[in-house]
Amino acid sequence: MKQNMTYIIFLSMVAALGGLLFGYDTAVISGAERSLQVYLIDSLGLSTIFHGLTVSSALIGCVVGGLISGVLSNGIGRRNSLLVAAVLFFISAVLSGYPEFLFFTKGEPTMGLFIMFNIYRIIGGIGVGLASGLGPLYISETSPAHIRGKLVTLNNLAIIFGMLAVYIVNWRIAAGQSMSWINDLGWRYMFASEAIPALLFFGLLFLVPETPRYLISKKKYKEAMAILTKVNGSEKIAKEIYQEIKQTLDNTAALKTPKAGIFSYGRLVVLVGILLAAAQQFVGINVILYYAPRIFANMGASADGSMLQTILIGVVNLIFVFIALTLVEKWGRKPLLLIGSVGMAVGMFGVASLAFADSMGLGALLFILVFVAFYNLSFGPLVWVLAAEIFPNKIRGQLMAITVVANWGSNLLISSTFPSLLEISAGVAYSFYGVMCILSFLFVWKWVPETKGKTLEEIETYWKPKIVADLSQRKIDL
Repeated sequence: MKQNMTYIIFLSMVAALGGLLFGYDTAVISGAERSLQVYLIDSLGLSTIFHGLTVSSALIGCVVGGLISGVLSNGIGRRNSLLVAAVLFFISAVLSGYPEFLFFTKGEPTMGLFIMFNIYRIIGGIGVGLASGLGPLYISETSPAHIRGKLVTLNNLAIIFGMLAVYIVNWRIAAGQSMSWINDLGWRYMFASEAIPALLFFGLLFLVPETPRYLISKKKYKEAMAILTKVNGSEKIAKEIYQEIKQTLDNTAALKTPKAGIFSYGRLVVLVGILLAAAQQFVGINVILYYAPRIFANMGASADGSMLQTILIGVVNLIFVFIALTLVEKWGRKPLLLIGSVGMAVGMFGVASLAFADSMGLGALLFILVFVAFYNLSFGPLVWVLAAEIFPNKIRGQLMAITVVANWGSNLLISSTFPSLLEISAGVAYSFYGVMCILSFLFVWKWVPETKGKTLEEIETYWKPKIVADLSQRKIDL
């Protein structure tokens, strides 16, 4: 019997809409950050530190969203947690576009307005924090093993498409308009435009079920079997998968370790998840994404031209995620991460060398595109693929939450410090990110396992010897 590919793709595409909103929400700031500097930073006499915090304030929400995602997804389910994210996206879009709502007067910035704008961005960030982990988690728990990597990569494709979409929206809003109009109204339209995909995401989530692995963990066996049968097109195959999932959950529950919870499969799996998430940000991708128009303006591009060049970044993003989509099940996760680390290092060190030479022109743009290309061939999509695969069933929700927190916490640190670091030396800033690319190569080569073609339950056995080792060591210690 053939698997129900139409249904599988539908489930994955609905979940991936959370990824689209993730990309849309994080990249929308690139078109608005200079207007926000004029309206909320310069007019209030605030420093570049406050500007960096305003650009990256949504990341505070991302950390909060990551912190609560494990509890929320295990409590109300993966699907219902994504519904919460959709509502938060909508609220943030509308109120970020009109932060004066109820309490303030348009055109009269105050510290109170500055604080409320950042609170509205943090609300959207909570939605991003939820969607960034739960989207891949939902897809991985509803997908067959042989195409799981491709379908989870689809989520990253949606993130990139969301970024490209908002780059185009920002460009079209700004096209032909004066800078004074953009500073007065244009940036508001940019934020408010996110309300449309947020409503679409909210509506479509009512058409998809909860994941079978979550349902089995809550002892809702009939519902889980019905979904497994519909996905796999065969009751026989569905029963085999059902028994395998139930067995791994029962085995984990039977483990009598002194320290249960996230360390029940050893410390290495936790460490690998955290370092993967941190590495994805420390290589510097969001410095490029959040500040792209400003970087290009510093190279001499006009307002329209700098936003047009961000579209070029979006196109390169999209092309190379498509390439990753075709290679992830052929070459595997680990080889692509290693190749990507080398390519990213070349790109960042290239930009750094031109910055030291005070020659940030076309060559710098080309090196940025090299970095972006290799990032989206590797760390961009594959960190979330691996995060959705490597964690054992019983603790997947909690460890995915920790991974999301590590990811967005690293993003906040890197993004908020970039303006200050840039004031010191652009060459030093880009060199730092290049060094992080090299360290990421060494980490992947040493510690990250290959998961290509394995079921989630088979991957779980990779960590089981570490449980035995931990238990043996504890007995010796006793």
